Amino acid sequence: MEDHREWMYEGRIVNGMFSNEWGDKVDEFVAFALRHPECVNGGTAIRCPCTLVKCQNKKFLNVETVKVHLYRNGFVPDYYVWIYHGEKQVHQRCSSSVRVSVSETDQMVSDNMNHTTYHRMVCDAAGPEFNPDEEPNAEARNFYDMIRAGDKPVYEGNSKHTQLSAAVRMLEIKCRHRCSQAWFDDMSNFIQELLPRDNLMPLDFYSTKKLVRGLGLPVQVIHCCVNNCMIYWGDDSDLNSCKKCGHARYKQKVRGSGNRLYIRKLKVPYKKMHYFPITPRLQRLYASTATTNEMRWHSEHHMEDGKMCHPSDAPAWKHFDGCFPDFSSEEFMFLTVLVSGPTNPKGKIDVFLQPLIAELKSLWGVGVQTYDISKRQNFQMRAALMWTINDFPAYSMMSGWSTAGMLACSHCMEDSDAFRLIKSGKQSWFDNHRKFFPMNHPYRRKTKDFIENRKVTKQFPGVRSGDEILQDLNNRGLRKVIDVDAEVVNAAISKTCGWNKRSIFWDLPYWREHLLRHNLDVMHIEKNVFDNIFNTVFNILGKTKDTYKLRDELNKYCRRPQFAQNLVTSKYPDVPFVLNKSQKKDVLEWVKKLRFPDGYASNLGRCVDANKLKMFGMKSHDCHVFMQRLLPIALREFLPNRIWEPITEISLFFKQLTSSSLTDEELKNLDEQIPVILCNLEDLPSKFF
Repeated sequence: MEDHREWMYEGRIVNGMFSNEWGDKVDEFVAFALRHPECVNGGTAIRCPCTLVKCQNKKFLNVETVKVHLYRNGFVPDYYVWIYHGEKQVHQRCSSSVRVSVSETDQMVSDNMNHTTYHRMVCDAAGPEFNPDEEPNAEARNFYDMIRAGDKPVYEGNSKHTQLSAAVRMLEIKCRHRCSQAWFDDMSNFIQELLPRDNLMPLDFYSTKKLVRGLGLPVQVIHCCVNNCMIYWGDDSDLNSCKKCGHARYKQKVRGSGNRLYIRKLKVPYKKMHYFPITPRLQRLYASTATTNEMRWHSEHHMEDGKMCHPSDAPAWKHFDGCFPDFSSEEFMFLTVLVSGPTNPKGKIDVFLQPLIAELKSLWGVGVQTYDISKRQNFQMRAALMWTINDFPAYSMMSGWSTAGMLACSHCMEDSDAFRLIKSGKQSWFDNHRKFFPMNHPYRRKTKDFIENRKVTKQFPGVRSGDEILQDLNNRGLRKVIDVDAEVVNAAISKTCGWNKRSIFWDLPYWREHLLRHNLDVMHIEKNVFDNIFNTVFNILGKTKDTYKLRDELNKYCRRPQFAQNLVTSKYPDVPFVLNKSQKKDVLEWVKKLRFPDGYASNLGRCVDANKLKMFGMKSHDCHVFMQRLLPIALREFLPNRIWEPITEISLFFKQLTSSSLTDEELKNLDEQIPVILCNLEDLPSKFF
């Protein structure tokens, strides 16, 4: 059934225009829905299956509005069976029992059993009929047994809902309408009065939650020190006060004053965290037919034409496989990426990562028995953390290397050539990139375009290996933040180097072998570069990097007399990289009139402030599109070539870097191009560096 409905998710837009063929298919879908009165409200309204959160087959709209929504947003994912629009056929892979046979499935189709989204969700988790070559392990067997036990009709003769799907449906209604627990209990009692006496409908909220609890995954609630000093976990789980700052773990039992005293019956912690173990989640991914094949894709796919289209194609991943051949040779291997949560404990984030590191060490050393539904056999699942992905401030929190000050570059580390400006005392990275050129490169010999009378003979020594970094940490005596004396010891050491702590990730036995341990999010970097260029070219007050103070200091380091202050008039000359008022208006008017294919970018016209001649409220993706697609075009007619060309080069650099696939040769070229681009950008008298 899915094959002939692939059109729902393909071919909606062809050459930037809506496809007529796709529109005809939408008309057929609407006509199909209108032929089923039980799914039509008021004669002309059907459920809208677009991707909007308020729609998604929940909201009735007239058919013309539904068409507009589908053209604009497309169909909700995986809606191959139109169960909300009158279709009764059962999805091929779904069954009312994990052991149902094909003949039983055919019988259910003939009986027009209405399998809802909630039932198909359960089937996706349980999988289709199978005759395993090997019995599932205990945990997987309990999961499948729970599915079978809950997959019974609400009452005899009911073909629309099982006990489990009805319970999930009730909980979904409660969440969607934000109903109270008392409402849920009253509604459950009323439903009991309507159903036959021997029905299996849960009696109240408690029994409903108990029934579906097996579908969920475990969570650990761990108490924390209110000052983020420690968590009450492991050997410290029985403490009643922080072993570092001495703050009490629980709030006072008695509160209030005078005659108004309130006594708490339970111990209430000042602060707590929720830890979601990754092991059962990995096991569930293998237990579900919807995801188990994807879990091994990274090890089973092959590179085509030398193009890297997945992290497993990259040298860092292959290097890890080479270091641990026993691990990489296993058929079942899953490597995960850590994404930090919404709270920001800054440098003390390691305190909250202790349970995760302990679990990762266990998954690496011992592993856990897991059942793979697609292979129908158990295996010992092991896992490794490949790297973290974060922005520049979070890089410091995760790695322990400070991203502030003159040693902020995590690539050069203590080999940085940054310096402080004499007048303002601020850090500058001007003329810090020529050391990446080959020794015979002509840029190394230039003495006028960069720091005056300076030739660069220094060679970049290369990125430090994991063993070298770990030895440096050990020699300096840095502590982990969970150590009792960490704050005092690390504060003293950080004054003489760029390290501010020993990251907890070094506890992982394989961490030193990684080529990449902490990755910077390219979208954040691209947005920062775009903001600096755009605000400087538009001379946005308070955000431009071209200031009079900077021009004064600039001429102390390099020869730029054309930008210096006129000693007679005390005025500064206009610069060729700043647009005048008329040019700004032309660019902003052009942006307001831009129209993009549906889903390609947001409406950038809403970000234009025609009065203040600037753009505001641009999100990361807006900057991404503007940087790579629009910036070179917008500035082409207004900037001289020597200014426009390096801006275009940095735009094309990000465009190629963020492409869906890259070859080794393309990466090598990018590595050679970026120092040239940065040096060309330094021709702008601005504080980019």
